[in-house]
Amino acid sequence: MLVEPAQQRLSGERNLAGLPMRTLSWHDFDQAVERIAPLVGDSGCSGIYGIPRGGLVLAVALSHRLERPLLAEPQPGCLVVDDVFETGRTLAPYRGLEGATLLVWISKVEPLWWQAVEVYSSAEWIVFPWENGERAMVDERRYRQQRS
Repeated sequence: MLVEPAQQRLSGERNLAGLPMRTLSWHDFDQAVERIAPLVGDSGCSGIYGIPRGGLVLAVALSHRLERPLLAEPQPGCLVVDDVFETGRTLAPYRGLEGATLLVWISKVEPLWWQAVEVYSSAEWIVFPWENGERAMVDERRYRQQRS
């Protein structure tokens, strides 16, 4: 399965601290699912596994759209999805899964061994439609403090 080249987008939105952020809508989500669906198509993937937590939403939507089983555990030949690739910590453990395709909705860096629907600035904080905006700000602050 090949995903079309990722898009570079920078929104210009800012959080309360003035750092760049992007708030995604359910419409954006639906568009991402529709962009992924024909690319998976008849690939013969054994099912869809979503990495908890953000990948679960995408996995459920793709499972319905592609009429493929939603997997409780990853298995060889499956599609492994996550919401965002930032550091690679959540996606890396699946890298050696035989025949699996690893895909994220948004990557903060150009994809190397995974695929991405879109590529955003690494400085931009992403708020997904299933996230609470206020809680996302707290998560962002904690994340940036841990890495400074």
